[in-house]
Amino acid sequence: MKKGKAILCVDDEPIILESLKAELSNVFGDEFMIETAESGEEALEVLDFLADRKINTLVIISDWLMPEMKGDELLAKVHQKFPKMIKIMLSGQADPQAISRAKTHADSNYVAKPWKKQDLVALIREQLD
Repeated sequence: MKKGKAILCVDDEPIILESLKAELSNVFGDEFMIETAESGEEALEVLDFLADRKINTLVIISDWLMPEMKGDELLAKVHQKFPKMIKIMLSGQADPQAISRAKTHADSNYVAKPWKKQDLVALIREQLD
Protein backbone atom coordinates (compact mmCIF):
# COMPACT_ATOMS: atom_id res chain seq x y z
CA MET A 1 0.00 0.00 0.00
CA LYS A 2 1.27 3.46 -0.86
CA LYS A 3 1.07 5.46 2.34
CA GLY A 4 1.60 8.87 0.79
CA LYS A 5 -1.99 9.34 -0.47
CA ALA A 6 -5.38 9.17 1.22
CA ILE A 7 -9.12 9.30 0.64
CA LEU A 8 -11.18 10.64 3.55
CA CYS A 9 -14.82 9.59 4.06
CA VAL A 10 -16.99 11.66 6.41
CA ASP A 11 -20.40 10.57 7.69
CA ASP A 12 -22.07 10.50 11.09
CA GLU A 13 -23.46 7.01 10.39
CA PRO A 14 -20.85 4.32 11.19
CA ILE A 15 -22.49 1.80 8.84
CA ILE A 16 -22.12 4.22 5.91
CA LEU A 17 -18.46 4.77 6.77
CA GLU A 18 -17.87 1.02 6.95
CA SER A 19 -19.54 0.51 3.57
CA LEU A 20 -17.62 3.33 1.91
CA LYS A 21 -14.31 2.19 3.38
CA ALA A 22 -14.87 -1.41 2.27
CA GLU A 23 -15.91 -0.42 -1.26
CA LEU A 24 -13.08 2.07 -1.72
CA SER A 25 -10.49 -0.25 -0.17
CA ASN A 26 -11.39 -2.94 -2.70
CA VAL A 27 -10.77 -0.55 -5.59
CA PHE A 28 -8.20 1.97 -4.34
CA GLY A 29 -6.61 0.16 -1.39
CA ASP A 30 -3.31 -0.45 -3.18
CA GLU A 31 -2.94 3.23 -3.99
CA PHE A 32 -4.58 5.07 -1.09
CA MET A 33 -5.08 4.93 2.63
CA ILE A 34 -8.84 5.07 3.27
CA GLU A 35 -9.51 7.21 6.34
CA THR A 36 -12.81 8.01 8.06
CA ALA A 37 -14.30 10.71 10.28
CA GLU A 38 -17.72 10.93 11.93
CA SER A 39 -18.08 14.73 11.89
CA GLY A 40 -16.90 17.82 10.08
CA GLU A 41 -14.69 18.85 12.99
CA GLU A 42 -13.11 15.40 13.15
CA ALA A 43 -12.55 15.51 9.38
CA LEU A 44 -10.65 18.79 9.66
CA GLU A 45 -8.51 17.30 12.43
CA VAL A 46 -7.80 14.18 10.34
CA LEU A 47 -6.83 16.32 7.34
CA ASP A 48 -4.39 18.34 9.45
CA PHE A 49 -2.99 15.14 10.99
CA LEU A 50 -2.42 13.62 7.55
CA ALA A 51 -0.93 16.83 6.13
CA ASP A 52 1.48 17.06 9.10
CA ARG A 53 2.68 13.56 8.20
CA LYS A 54 3.11 14.47 4.51
CA ILE A 55 0.18 12.30 3.47
CA ASN A 56 -1.60 13.91 0.53
CA THR A 57 -5.37 13.58 0.86
CA LEU A 58 -6.57 13.69 -2.73
CA VAL A 59 -10.29 12.99 -2.20
CA ILE A 60 -12.84 13.82 0.49
CA ILE A 61 -16.33 12.30 0.39
CA SER A 62 -18.73 13.92 2.84
CA ASP A 63 -22.33 13.45 3.89
CA TRP A 64 -24.38 16.63 4.04
CA LEU A 65 -26.69 16.10 7.02
CA MET A 66 -24.42 15.87 10.05
CA PRO A 67 -24.67 17.45 13.50
CA GLU A 68 -22.80 20.69 14.18
CA MET A 69 -21.34 21.19 10.68
CA LYS A 70 -23.18 20.38 7.45
CA GLY A 71 -21.29 18.86 4.54
CA ASP A 72 -21.40 21.96 2.34
CA GLU A 73 -19.78 24.01 5.13
CA LEU A 74 -17.13 21.33 5.65
CA LEU A 75 -16.34 21.12 1.95
CA ALA A 76 -16.06 24.93 1.71
CA LYS A 77 -13.57 24.94 4.61
CA VAL A 78 -11.63 22.11 3.01
CA HIS A 79 -11.58 23.99 -0.29
CA GLN A 80 -10.09 27.08 1.38
CA LYS A 81 -7.25 25.04 2.83
CA PHE A 82 -6.83 22.38 0.10
CA PRO A 83 -8.25 23.85 -3.13
CA LYS A 84 -6.97 21.04 -5.36
CA MET A 85 -8.54 18.25 -3.30
CA ILE A 86 -11.39 16.40 -5.02
CA LYS A 87 -14.55 17.06 -3.02
CA ILE A 88 -17.68 14.94 -3.24
CA MET A 89 -20.90 15.44 -1.29
CA LEU A 90 -22.66 12.10 -0.85
CA SER A 91 -26.14 12.56 0.54
CA GLY A 92 -29.72 11.48 0.21
CA GLN A 93 -31.08 14.51 2.06
CA ALA A 94 -29.13 17.51 0.78
CA ASP A 95 -31.33 20.39 -0.24
CA PRO A 96 -30.74 22.02 -3.64
CA GLN A 97 -29.27 25.16 -2.03
CA ALA A 98 -26.70 23.07 -0.15
CA ILE A 99 -25.70 21.27 -3.34
CA SER A 100 -25.38 24.61 -5.10
CA ARG A 101 -23.30 26.09 -2.24
CA ALA A 102 -21.00 23.07 -2.27
CA LYS A 103 -20.49 23.41 -6.03
CA THR A 104 -19.98 27.17 -5.86
CA HIS A 105 -17.87 27.47 -2.70
CA ALA A 106 -16.07 24.14 -2.73
CA ASP A 107 -15.92 23.13 -6.40
CA SER A 108 -17.50 19.84 -5.34
CA ASN A 109 -19.39 17.05 -7.04
CA TYR A 110 -22.66 15.55 -5.80
CA VAL A 111 -23.63 11.89 -5.57
CA ALA A 112 -27.04 10.86 -4.23
CA LYS A 113 -27.52 8.14 -1.62
CA PRO A 114 -28.00 5.31 -2.05
CA TRP A 115 -25.00 5.42 -4.33
CA LYS A 116 -23.87 2.89 -6.89
CA LYS A 117 -20.32 1.75 -6.28
CA GLN A 118 -19.42 1.84 -9.96
CA ASP A 119 -20.68 5.43 -10.33
CA LEU A 120 -18.75 6.67 -7.30
CA VAL A 121 -15.58 4.86 -8.39
CA ALA A 122 -15.95 6.21 -11.95
CA LEU A 123 -16.33 9.77 -10.62
CA ILE A 124 -13.25 9.45 -8.42
CA ARG A 125 -11.17 7.97 -11.27
CA GLU A 126 -12.36 10.70 -13.65
CA GLN A 127 -11.50 13.44 -11.15
CA LEU A 128 -8.10 11.92 -10.38
CA ASP A 129 -7.25 11.92 -14.09
